[in-house]
Amino acid sequence: MLIIKKKKDESIERMLRRYKRKHKDAKVKDEAIKRKHFMKPSEKRRGEILKARYKNKKFLDYES
Repeated sequence: MLIIKKKKDESIERMLRRYKRKHKDAKVKDEAIKRKHFMKPSEKRRGEILKARYKNKKFLDYES
């Protein structure tokens, strides 16, 4: 859980902005999405391999 303490002479808008930034940096939303659906280790590896292929192909196309 994220805790934001109000600083002296700080507006609510500024506090909310700090909370949103902290929430984004903590990747709370990404973690919730990831935990929503279980992914088998073999599926994770396959996704990583496909991602690496895509990046490699993109890099090779960029050089030529």
